[in-house]
Amino acid sequence: MAGYRVFRRDEMEFSPPSRGDQTRRLQRLSPALTTTRANVWLMPPGSRGRRHREAAQEELFVALEGRAMLLLGDPPERVVVPAGSVVVVPAGTPVQLVNEGDEDSLVLVVGAPPSTEPADYLPDAPA
Repeated sequence: MAGYRVFRRDEMEFSPPSRGDQTRRLQRLSPALTTTRANVWLMPPGSRGRRHREAAQEELFVALEGRAMLLLGDPPERVVVPAGSVVVVPAGTPVQLVNEGDEDSLVLVVGAPPSTEPADYLPDAPA
């Protein structure tokens, strides 16, 4: 075996998240990684991720398809993330991924280092 994994868009197997908005779906990538963690999130219109603050890890958000929005900081600043865009979020920054558009968005979220320290979950940002 070559030791690598390929996740083709048309072969991704999306499942519901363990918590939060159950309309969202994710393709877990973290089991294939050793020094980072990552997931691909399929966000239907109107869906909202869990607002959180990572204590020890920075996160990278890559809009693969559609248009996503990040609610960053406190108070939250609305940052539109069109397909092909990348947003780097430093550790300690409150962040919430949302889709306020009228089509699905597909977002790759990468976190490093892979922290065992749980995120601090915060109340949803205002709509």
